[in-house]
Amino acid sequence: MTLYLALMLLFPLLGGTVSALAGRKLPRRLVEAGVCAAVWASFVCAVLAAASYRGPVSVEFGRWLSAFDLQAPIHLYLDPLSLSLSVMICFVCGLIHVYSVYYMADQADYARFFALLNLFVFAMLTLILAENLPLLYLGWEGVGLCSYLLVGFWYTDSNNATAGRKAFITTRIGDTALLVGIAWLFQLFGTFSIPQINGMGFLLPHGIVTAIGILFLVGAMGKSAQVPLMVWLPDAMAGPTPVSAMIHAATMVTAGVYLLSRMFPFIGGSAVTCAAIAITGGITAFYGATCALAQRDLKKVLAFSTISQIGYMMLGVGAGAITAATFHLLVHAFFKALLFLGAGCVITAMHHEQDIYKMGGLKDRLPLTFWPFLAGAACLAGIPLTGGFFSKDSILAAVFLKEGTLYTSLYLLALLTALLTSYYSFRLIYLVFFGSQVHVHTHGELKVMQWVLVPLALLGLFGGVLDLPGYLGGGFLDSFFGHQAGGEVGHSAAQEVALQGVAATLAIFGLLAAHWRYGGKSRVDRVRESSTRPSPLYAFLLNGWYFDRLYHAILIRPYEYLSGILWEKVDEGVIDDSLDGMSSGLGITGRWLGRWSTGKVSLYILSFAAGGAVVLGYLAWLTL
Repeated sequence: MTLYLALMLLFPLLGGTVSALAGRKLPRRLVEAGVCAAVWASFVCAVLAAASYRGPVSVEFGRWLSAFDLQAPIHLYLDPLSLSLSVMICFVCGLIHVYSVYYMADQADYARFFALLNLFVFAMLTLILAENLPLLYLGWEGVGLCSYLLVGFWYTDSNNATAGRKAFITTRIGDTALLVGIAWLFQLFGTFSIPQINGMGFLLPHGIVTAIGILFLVGAMGKSAQVPLMVWLPDAMAGPTPVSAMIHAATMVTAGVYLLSRMFPFIGGSAVTCAAIAITGGITAFYGATCALAQRDLKKVLAFSTISQIGYMMLGVGAGAITAATFHLLVHAFFKALLFLGAGCVITAMHHEQDIYKMGGLKDRLPLTFWPFLAGAACLAGIPLTGGFFSKDSILAAVFLKEGTLYTSLYLLALLTALLTSYYSFRLIYLVFFGSQVHVHTHGELKVMQWVLVPLALLGLFGGVLDLPGYLGGGFLDSFFGHQAGGEVGHSAAQEVALQGVAATLAIFGLLAAHWRYGGKSRVDRVRESSTRPSPLYAFLLNGWYFDRLYHAILIRPYEYLSGILWEKVDEGVIDDSLDGMSSGLGITGRWLGRWSTGKVSLYILSFAAGGAVVLGYLAWLTL
């Protein structure tokens, strides 16, 4: 097991390092084969680790941070949570690497791109396998750095560069809160070990647990794009589509959910923290779904859907349903990677056009993209018997079984969000794939890219077998995790069927509503309306509830105003003017003194005489 864990991390690190240092001097095909092989080798190690897994494993490889009582070694920890995510990350990222070879075929700077992809995988694996918080934080910052560099990969375009900076700066807010929480925990317990901290939470007052839990929640808000730190994710679509797939499906945005799940034995001791996590998730899920209703950009629809689905996972964590949240995280990784890679195929065929109102008729022109994309949309919408249906329903069931007005309200909000999700998912299908045909460009690379969608479509559709409900025989994850779900245990089969019936009804109703509004001749009317001035509600949703404008008003504009004052009034009006006045005074004084340097002996004698008279007069005054 020790060898598997070491190699799982070393392969992508080695691949990224070689590509970064020597990639430009090596043949392109060799670099591409090397970075893909590195990720698939990690996947093989993850599978071998799963096959030999018999219980939690803790392996220390050496010292890293060591000073007095501060000890943070290179220490890895494998348990059901980290093992399941390791297998998923390596597999999904492996497919994305293969897809990237063909998607980025016309890009000259391939060495930098593939180096960053490999390092992205290494950072995420470090994050989830870390046994202590500093090592977790190293991976946490690693995925942040790689996302910044990949989102802004085409940095010569100012929009891409700005999107990368926005992602980096916004997530720093959460990272700062997380760092404070880590330091506080060390001050309290004298250790960074996550298992040890999780086992000592009962020793602290609830107020301290709540405060640290909120700090960790803020960290998760930034990394997982939750309200109010979600504004960076839609703009992050400026990067290459494979990068979007990795960020949304297998790496960065899932890190916040993982953090809270990993630390839940500690932060779960505070009901206030759990409620805050659940409220954040519920509101974010609704926010993302409403914004996705109005988006025109294909990738932004999927971006807001990711915000919404991560909100569901946060809601599950807040309800104590760790298994349900992980179940949805795994299935979501499959169908969201599928949707983004499918979107990449569409964008490539459409000559990099991303406006869904300028698409249509791709069902017949790109059948190998359409059918997997339809499967992904069905999973996202929660159509019955798909993997997304079972995983999302497990979270809804867990929230429903929590007592209190708060969780009942969140359950109803989550149901409304499920309805909206089905509606915007099939709105996307009707606008992109149905209607009149448009000209598309197909080539050999596109055909290979489309085949990558097939395994993801199968995993999304049949991913429900990972954790089937009790009346269908029970789930693998539930037993593998040791019944940590909280919500999946203790309710009858009739209750499960009833809850799933409600969710299924809403999903079907959303599909029918999308068909009524965007199917057939109605689609033509909607496309025609898209060129008119949007209504205030449509504009409100299209602009993400105007959060960017709000932040500009309360953060950026005051900063610009203060900067203007400091520049014009203080810097130029006080500092520059005072220095200019001083230099002017010195210049006048120098010129006045310069008048005495004429070279005339008579003037010098007169000056000495005047000076001597002044000195004698002063001495005479002293003697009085």
